[in-house]
Amino acid sequence: MKKIVFALFLCCCTFVACADELPLAGVREAAVADRFYPGDAGKLEGAVRAYLENALPANGERPIALVAPHAGYVYSGQVAADAYAQAVDYDYDVVVILGTNHTTPGFDQISVYYGEGYRTPLDVAEIDAELALELMESDADFIFREDVHTGEHSVEVQVPFVQVAFPEAEIVTAVIGAPDPDLTERFGLALARVLAGRKALIVASSDLSHYPSGKGADEVDRKVLTAVASLDPTAVSGTISRQMRAGVSGLSTCACGEGPMLAAMVAAKALGATRGIAVNYVHSGGTLFGESSRVVGYGAVAFTGGEGGADTRGLDRAELASASGGLSAEDREYLLHFARETIDQYLTTGTVPLPRISRPALWSRQGAFVTLEKHGQLRGCIGHMAEDTPLVLTVGRMALQAALRDRRFRPVGAEEIPELELEISVLTPFARVAGPEEIVIGRDGVVVQKEGHRAVYLPQVAPEQGWDREETLGHLCVKAGLGADCWQQDAEFYTFQADVFGEGEEF
Repeated sequence: MKKIVFALFLCCCTFVACADELPLAGVREAAVADRFYPGDAGKLEGAVRAYLENALPANGERPIALVAPHAGYVYSGQVAADAYAQAVDYDYDVVVILGTNHTTPGFDQISVYYGEGYRTPLDVAEIDAELALELMESDADFIFREDVHTGEHSVEVQVPFVQVAFPEAEIVTAVIGAPDPDLTERFGLALARVLAGRKALIVASSDLSHYPSGKGADEVDRKVLTAVASLDPTAVSGTISRQMRAGVSGLSTCACGEGPMLAAMVAAKALGATRGIAVNYVHSGGTLFGESSRVVGYGAVAFTGGEGGADTRGLDRAELASASGGLSAEDREYLLHFARETIDQYLTTGTVPLPRISRPALWSRQGAFVTLEKHGQLRGCIGHMAEDTPLVLTVGRMALQAALRDRRFRPVGAEEIPELELEISVLTPFARVAGPEEIVIGRDGVVVQKEGHRAVYLPQVAPEQGWDREETLGHLCVKAGLGADCWQQDAEFYTFQADVFGEGEEF
């Protein structure tokens, strides 16, 4: 047994001492294309460029390091772009991407990829193998294990942003196995030494809280991002530890990338960073495909050499008001723009935009319908009537549903987008009425419900069709799958009104 242990020890010593003899691996192939981001090169480039064009403006300070999330692009792509947008106007010749270990249980070192490059649908991002080798030679815990990288998405999803934002830069990638403060400090200091004098950018790939409610995520993530912006690794570790002990329902982790953030902070400070800027924060419940009952948090942070200490004003953008004072003309214009942008971006890139406006009326919980017409003919109409979702998210979601899921029509194609005309109907709360005589055609939207069947017409439907009350109710019964006279006995009636507005109108 002693001989076996000695042999293993000897192998390890030989590997570290002779790192310059380590054979260069090939290209790490894409593992999560078509799952975390578009697998088609044109759609992927279009998605990244759309996100960067819509990103929050840069703060005017050259970033030394960034924190960017690594979930699927439909959830976190825009927040990642908010981070990269802080650096896109500057020149970098190498970008170091620090990922976290999702795939290799028990791995507690740091694996630096020593190979030719990382492939995405946008081609191969070349590795700076000399720099990677320098890192490995600096510490016995900095090694290359190819299997650690093979299926790891936290690095891969960052690469297309680097390829589009910094097309001339080479990359270095590392997967940090555990958020051990000593390990991450050693790696951060080593990284600073090898990057000294280089035009380098460090990207720490990290999501935030996993699986609390939206309210729980807001509380936990703000505290963690505030600590991250302080540039104090001890504060980050302590904040995460306290939050994990606080008993937040559903919380399984505060940061899926604590190790990369700790290492990036150490390296950034050693390279001259004096200021952390929390650029933006969103959780998945605030995206078009998320649910607020169980969320993941996403934050964008930049570390710069600027003055003024931590800046957490970007967290204020996530304060979403819940009370509505009614829609202004500007609100209506934004909702129409967002609905069209959602359809356009999804059909052309497979991704969706992120709502950017925090005005209270847009985040009030209201039902809404989105109607699509093409050359004056209905092309799709779907709505959500429950008052359980912020209005701007309802509009974005219903725009997609109307374009893709109205069973009366084939899905809208990207080539049709310029021909579409959009109309939005924002609903008031439903009110049950005693009978059909209380329904006012032209004013009321109507719901008929009977024997488990239900159908709804918006207020504008009957006037557009020239129907009176009886005709409207008869058509509603047929739409519900019942006989045309179902409304005459044992039916329930609900009415509502709608704020209806469309493209091309004056508000």
